[in-house]
Amino acid sequence: MPLVVPVKFTYASRDLWFDPQDLDILEADYAICSTERGTEIGLVTADPFEVPQDEIGQPLKPVLRVASDIDLQLADDLAIQGDEAMVDFRRLVKELDLEMKPVGVEYLFGGEKAVFYFAAEERVDFRQLVKDLSSTLHIRVDMRQIGVRDETRLVGGYAQCGQELCCTRFGGQFEPVSIRMAKEQDLPLNSSKISGVCGRLMCCLRYEFEAYKDFKSRAPKKKTLIDTPLGKARIQEYDTPREQLVLRLENGKVFKVNLADMTCSEGCKKKAAEQGCNCRPDCVTRDVLERIESPEMRLALMELDRENGVDVGDGLSSADRLAGTSMPKRRRRDAESDARAGQGQGEGRGRGKGRGKAETPEAEGAADGRRRRKRAGSGDATDVAAAGKNASREREVQQPQQQNRG
Repeated sequence: MPLVVPVKFTYASRDLWFDPQDLDILEADYAICSTERGTEIGLVTADPFEVPQDEIGQPLKPVLRVASDIDLQLADDLAIQGDEAMVDFRRLVKELDLEMKPVGVEYLFGGEKAVFYFAAEERVDFRQLVKDLSSTLHIRVDMRQIGVRDETRLVGGYAQCGQELCCTRFGGQFEPVSIRMAKEQDLPLNSSKISGVCGRLMCCLRYEFEAYKDFKSRAPKKKTLIDTPLGKARIQEYDTPREQLVLRLENGKVFKVNLADMTCSEGCKKKAAEQGCNCRPDCVTRDVLERIESPEMRLALMELDRENGVDVGDGLSSADRLAGTSMPKRRRRDAESDARAGQGQGEGRGRGKGRGKAETPEAEGAADGRRRRKRAGSGDATDVAAAGKNASREREVQQPQQQNRG
């Protein structure tokens, strides 16, 4: 198998393989390579390794030598010349009023030519621009149009997540990203939230697409009812990076369980066998709920045990109790005195009732006589008062009559 070494160039989208030609070259070295455009300098990203012959599409270009200090100094000088040429590039584009955006200028290491990179939405007639650049810089000019993704990769920057742009950090060929990938990951279909700095869909949507797709193929669908010891629970949402499901009980309690801890019922297994598909779990056992570190879940399990007749106590250990079961001395004395007072009142009422029951029939007869005399006395007094009122009324009637006669 042929031996290759990968080399990364500044304006290349991916690493290119070259023939090391028995050179003592290792990772992180700079190599002078012969390419289709001429002689270029690049960074070696890995040690030489063997690859199958069928993976090599065309004959490999050779590595001329490992870059020396003089070569590195020359590369720095060429980079400075590229920055200076960029000023003239922008000025001429503005003077010619061309619909293009200058991105960068690269001087090849061998001095064969200078490559000018620009971004444009449509084709641009840059023939006059090439003439002006050649006459100004006195070098052969090569114009190269790139897309907005390549522009962002070359310029660099930071994404919404706070990390360096994926296209700059990882490089590689750009692969198509569709809106279906955002839907599969339950992301909001808002262009400002799922678009990158370049204005296109973010590259990271493709990186996690397969993981989300695999998880959803194994997990039960949303809004599905799951059997638990605490009753039916409905799947509220997914936590795909942790492979967890958020369940909501009928009483409103919400908890998370791992997909690997869930089990399949016999009915689910039978149905999956009949349809010839994978069985998706639909049950959560008691031991899974006991492993959840949640006070609400523990209280719910204790309440379930009480309903089933299991004595679980108050759920507190002796170390968690704030006070002992013994009553303070003062409270005990007060309780004893209250108990004696209540007992004395009860005995007094009992003794009075006992005396009433112990009296003889003669005594009861005498008491009845006294009651009758009292009633009679009260009746006589009432009659006397009524007679006095009648007499006063008669006198009031007679006095006017006497006065009329006089």
